[in-house]
Amino acid sequence: MIITITNQKGGVGKSTITQNIGAGLAAKGNKTLLVDIDAQANLTLSTIKEKPKKTIYEALKEGKITSETILNVNKNLDLIPASILLSSADLEFNQTGKEYKLKELLEPLKSKYKFVIIDTAPTLGILTINALTASEEVLIPIQADIYSLEAIKQLNQTIGTLKKYTNPNLRIAGLVLTRFNDRNILTKKMLTSFEKLAKQFDTKLLKSKIREAIAVKEAQLKRQDIFTYAPSANVTKDFEDLLKELLTIIKGRK
Repeated sequence: MIITITNQKGGVGKSTITQNIGAGLAAKGNKTLLVDIDAQANLTLSTIKEKPKKTIYEALKEGKITSETILNVNKNLDLIPASILLSSADLEFNQTGKEYKLKELLEPLKSKYKFVIIDTAPTLGILTINALTASEEVLIPIQADIYSLEAIKQLNQTIGTLKKYTNPNLRIAGLVLTRFNDRNILTKKMLTSFEKLAKQFDTKLLKSKIREAIAVKEAQLKRQDIFTYAPSANVTKDFEDLLKELLTIIKGRK
């Protein structure tokens, strides 16, 4: 199962969701691969300490993933790191079939990993297109503001185009609210708008919500997932709920 975490709006917690969903899946005994295709490399920076010798950039250039490309993070959890060199992807990867490069790279790994979770850049460039073309599900982190609302509309148009031309099997697992504050009046008002929009896109606003919490930033500084860093924190329970809800959705597809 390949899942992309995406939203072209920055600062919604894509890397945080990717890291912790991956860690949670691995802790449940699922062999899981994280793939960072964001030139900012936030997922890579919050997951490993060493500078990688090879990254997804080299893999895309060479057309193959080697043992040097995949780094072990924890038991059942591996990472293909990102590089700043990905910032030139839209110019470099412009040949025929460019949308399928990542899908072709990941194909041999599907038998090795039960889950592949892809973190994307806050753009709808060729790398995000590659991730969505390679995936079966897409999870969209959002914040309770008008910018997220507009970003989802644009993303849904892109997903519709990709379903028509490159990946007819792509499905939206749902929208997940991040940095959630239930005491914020605007947040409560926005929930109804997101629920209506999700229905239009044949998906739903997930019941799980990730609250704003300093423990998340502290865990990233320690290069640890939230389950390891703060197992009893309220925000950790949020991620547990999200993981459970996501797995239920995936099982319901079968």
